[in-house]
Amino acid sequence: MFMNALDSSIVNVALPDIQRDLHFSPSSLIWVVDAFVITFGSFLLLAGRLGDLIGRKKVFLGGIALFTASSALCGVATSQALLITGRFLQGAGGAFSSSVIVAIIVTEFPDPAERARAMSAYIFVTVTGAALGLLVGGVLTQALSWHWIFFINVPIGIVTFILGRSLIDENVGLGIRTGVDVVGSVLITVALMLAIYAIIQATGYGWVSAHTLGYGGVAVVMLAGFFVLESRLANPIMPLRILRTKTLLNSSVVRGFLAAGAFTTFFLGALYFENVLGYSPVRTGLAFLPVSVMMGALSSGITARLVGRYGNKRVLVPGMIAALAGLLLLTRIGPDTNYFALIMPAFILIGLGAGLAFMPLLSIAMADVPTADAGLGSGVVNVSMQMASALGLAVLGTVAADHSRALAASGLATPLALSGGYRLAFLIAAVLVAMGTVVAVVLLRGGPAEPPDRDALRQIEIMNAGEPMAT
Repeated sequence: MFMNALDSSIVNVALPDIQRDLHFSPSSLIWVVDAFVITFGSFLLLAGRLGDLIGRKKVFLGGIALFTASSALCGVATSQALLITGRFLQGAGGAFSSSVIVAIIVTEFPDPAERARAMSAYIFVTVTGAALGLLVGGVLTQALSWHWIFFINVPIGIVTFILGRSLIDENVGLGIRTGVDVVGSVLITVALMLAIYAIIQATGYGWVSAHTLGYGGVAVVMLAGFFVLESRLANPIMPLRILRTKTLLNSSVVRGFLAAGAFTTFFLGALYFENVLGYSPVRTGLAFLPVSVMMGALSSGITARLVGRYGNKRVLVPGMIAALAGLLLLTRIGPDTNYFALIMPAFILIGLGAGLAFMPLLSIAMADVPTADAGLGSGVVNVSMQMASALGLAVLGTVAADHSRALAASGLATPLALSGGYRLAFLIAAVLVAMGTVVAVVLLRGGPAEPPDRDALRQIEIMNAGEPMAT
């Protein structure tokens, strides 16, 4: 999990170097992040189901092997196609390994006290990996090259595979005969890929061109096909009955708006720091620390105590407003912006907002989900955030690139043109979070904290601990 969390954040700092070295356009650079997020989000449900069917140890070790091999592939990449292919495979490997980790911990530590210590260690490793990724990415990129942000996974992966093979006990699987919805996973993955491709290419073809509408239309058809398929299978990857749980559905919508708006900060921020302000990779990694430190501090138990005292909604809404305020501050950035006067306060607000909002959203989401469907509910929560993040990044990254290009064509200097594109993207991100805030106020119930299954909620919270850094 340390490797997954590290890799989810380490890439952001190296994006400008990757762009220059492999000659990515501003819009196509989005694939370096989205390729990972798409397959990670798409295969989480399938991977979790496979763990139940064929054994979690097998799925975990298979995921580690795929993640490690694809990390080496990314490290040796000398072309855009090879790097993006490696990132797609990395996402799949990350999904297969991380999807079964909590279940393995629960199985390996049946004693409640030992399990609590194991879960605490897991949270520490996840948060530490995500925070260190920003610094390690900067150091490796600056001292060696961006290739080493991927090579660093190889020795960690080899050691993890060896130790996992000898130390983890295998569960007795239900058997593959009960069915695996591979077609559903492929449909949702390809639909999302086509949608993002249509959005990214809209800069060159136009938003209402036959190319954009054609690929977008195919994506919609495939998504509709996914839901039709899920309604007819005996063992679907996402039983549609779960969508009848309004608290889960409404909170996932809010979570999607928040993720799509707030977590593009890492992608756009890294490009702004290095391309406009001229930061080194190490300085860029340090610049992001207020976000991760704030989120880590709140996830240590502060948010849980606030929810216990004031209720989910009374903690969630101020968190959304704080994230919104942070994004609005970022709409004022320019070539001469002072980090401590404007950017650092914005990052503190975004970290505060995310740290306050995600735990209540999780609690609300799981409040009415039957215990038997807790795993399925957590999968929907995870997938909704990953998909929203991928689509949000595609839209905002494309809008920023398109607007910057238009400003440059009008005669503005490059730093001013780039800043203008990023400002517009942050404004749209703020609008998305504002929409999520409205949905939260109108559709999510208030009052005292709902009492969901504490064990299930704790496990799902831990499973989600490092996910925001993935974008």
